[in-house]
Amino acid sequence: MTAQRDIVVMTPRLPFLLGELRRDYRVHAYWEADQLGSFFKQARQARAIVTNGVVGCPREVVDALPNLGLICVGGVGLDAVDVAHARERGIQVTTTPGVLTADVADQAVALLLAASRQLLRGDRSIREGGWERGEDLPLTRRVSGKRAGIVGLGEIGKAIARRLSAFDMPVAYTGRREQPQQPYRFVADVLQLAREVEVLVVSSRGGEDTRHLIGVNVLEALGPQGILINIARGSVVDEEALIASLQSGKIGAAGLDVFSDEPNVPAVLKALDNAILSPHAATRTVESRQDISRIVLANLEAFFAGQPLFTALPMKRQR
Repeated sequence: MTAQRDIVVMTPRLPFLLGELRRDYRVHAYWEADQLGSFFKQARQARAIVTNGVVGCPREVVDALPNLGLICVGGVGLDAVDVAHARERGIQVTTTPGVLTADVADQAVALLLAASRQLLRGDRSIREGGWERGEDLPLTRRVSGKRAGIVGLGEIGKAIARRLSAFDMPVAYTGRREQPQQPYRFVADVLQLAREVEVLVVSSRGGEDTRHLIGVNVLEALGPQGILINIARGSVVDEEALIASLQSGKIGAAGLDVFSDEPNVPAVLKALDNAILSPHAATRTVESRQDISRIVLANLEAFFAGQPLFTALPMKRQR
C-alpha cells in the first residue's frame, strides 16, 4: 500500500464499504481519532475523504489535509459539506445520485400509512393483550383520496408523488420554481400549500435556507386532521413547534425519519401516540447500500487512476 492511496473515512456507518476500502486503501478512521492533531499528522497524505450525507466533512477537516483532491459522499445530501469551499480548493465532490430515490419514497409512504392507520398502536395493543381484553382503539383515517402536498419536487419528491397518485391522491407541490412538465399542481407558497392539503410531505434539501421552513404557521394551516411526513432533514421542521402541535391537536399526526439533533430524540416526542418515529432509516436497505458502495468505489478508483469521475458535481457553480 502506497501513501498515494491514503484516504480518510469519516464514519463507520458504511458497512458495505469499509471492508473493501481497507483492502484497497490505507484508511484513516476519523471516528477513532483520540487526538485530532496526531490524526491529521498521520493522515496528511490522504487524497480523498469518504463520508455520508449526514456526517459530511467539517471545513476544518478539509483544511487539515493539504493533498486532498476528492470528497466522496455516499448519498445525495450535501448540507454537511461545504461545497463552495471545496471548489475554491479545487477539490472534486461526488455523490451517489439515483440509488436512494426509491427507498426514501417508499419510506415516506410507509410512514404515512403507519401514521394515518395508527399501525404501531394496533401492534402494541396486540402485544400487550389489549385486543384480548376488548380494548377499543380509536377509529383511524383513510389514506386513499386525501389531498397531498410535497415540499420539494426533486427526484425523491417526484417518486413520492407517483406513489401517492397510485392511492388516488391529488398531488400539489411547492419548491424553488414551477416545473411545467410535471403533471402536479404548483403552489408557490408553502403556507398556502399547507392550507389546501391533508397530507404534507417534506422532501426538500437541508441547509440554512430551508431551516424551520415548516414552522408553527404551516402546521396550524395543515390543521387538526393533517399529517406531516418528513424524510428530508430534521432542520427543515421546527421540532419544538411540531411537538406542541401534536400535543395540542393542531395537527393530527406526524411520521418522521429525521430529527433536529440525531440521534437524540426528545422524550416528549417519543411518548406521543400520534408520532411515528424512524431512526433515519429511509436508505437503510441492502440494495441501496450495495449501490452506494459500487458508485463510491468506482469514483475512488477513477480518481486515483487520474480518470474522469462518474458522478462529480460541476467544479463551477451552475447558474
